[in-house]
Amino acid sequence: MSHYDFAIVGGGIVGLATAMEISHRYPDKKIVLIEKEKELAMHQTGHNSGVIHSGIYYKPGSMKAKTCVEGVKLIKQFCKDNHVPMKETGKVIVALYEKELPRLENLVKRAQENGIPGVEVISAEVMKEKEPYLQGLKGLWIPGTAIVSYTDVCAKFAEIIRGRGGEIRMEEQVKHIDVKEEELTITTNKSKITSQFLINCAGLFSDKVARMAGVDPGVKIVPFRGEYYKLKEDKEFYVNGLIYPVPDPDLPFLGVHFTRMIHGGVEVGPNAVLAFKREGYNKTSFSLCDTMESVFYPGFWKMAFKFWNVGMNEMYRSTFRSAFLKDARKMIPDIKNSDVDPYKAGVRAQALDPSGKLVDDFWVKSAHRMVHVVNAPSPAATASLAIAKQIVDMVKV
Repeated sequence: MSHYDFAIVGGGIVGLATAMEISHRYPDKKIVLIEKEKELAMHQTGHNSGVIHSGIYYKPGSMKAKTCVEGVKLIKQFCKDNHVPMKETGKVIVALYEKELPRLENLVKRAQENGIPGVEVISAEVMKEKEPYLQGLKGLWIPGTAIVSYTDVCAKFAEIIRGRGGEIRMEEQVKHIDVKEEELTITTNKSKITSQFLINCAGLFSDKVARMAGVDPGVKIVPFRGEYYKLKEDKEFYVNGLIYPVPDPDLPFLGVHFTRMIHGGVEVGPNAVLAFKREGYNKTSFSLCDTMESVFYPGFWKMAFKFWNVGMNEMYRSTFRSAFLKDARKMIPDIKNSDVDPYKAGVRAQALDPSGKLVDDFWVKSAHRMVHVVNAPSPAATASLAIAKQIVDMVKV
């Protein structure tokens, strides 16, 4: 049995950022990070679009807003200091219809309240200068938005953690957690570990890990799959940087958008369909256990009743390429079905409360010798270094 001062569950970007922050603040403490996969960042971190978000979408004063705005600066500086490829592309948020113009104005106000520099309203003509194939009534230009590979970022985090003496255990899955007054015992498929503190950054399984430790997280993780297409190489000229629609304020998803990637290529997507498996990246992925857990959760049916029409539309778009591209074509009309190829999918760990409300903010819960990061969807990658600071602040050594 090995003993540590800190045990972090989950090798995604938030878990790694937290381990790195602990190793910085407490260089004499013994740290272990436990990851069930054979590689780091294999789930939400490794399947996202690689955008360094500005923080414009998030409610002023929320944890998302605060950590994203701070996290932008931290992650950009980290990439510069550690030679991780990163590029500031800027982003256009485009209003397609008159009814979206007030939402665009609300985003301007949020940018001001959240302290995001350089945001400006631009005309259709100026949008055309930045993105020649884009159509719309009016747009927002956000110059600070950037692109990066978060897998590259995580590899550098891991290198730093190991360089400071931290241990990263791969292919170890947590099976049981025994909480005592003075320490915790974590049983994995390979070993037993004792630790003074536990930090749960298990992403899609964060609520399960919390319950395993005797903590009611107050929410249920419901997985949503986001499917992408990719522009064919000879059609990448359609997009210079990042193009997003004005988001629906009632939904936590940003809609189908165009994302130029740091290592080449342009993504189109994602949609947002209910996944029938927590790590269900394919349309045929199914887990009876995961599905039954969702179906028997009281909040699930309340959510389903409220958003059934949205859900049906997302499933339709998932089935038919032409339906999927219909929204993309509203922004860039020249795109044809033959201009894209099917690409990757990601699964978002979305927390749902018992009333059926999709939790909009990050959800972090502390308990005896533990911190549980239960809801950390986008922009958690952007905000990871700032989130890590807050998590470590919660730990009383």
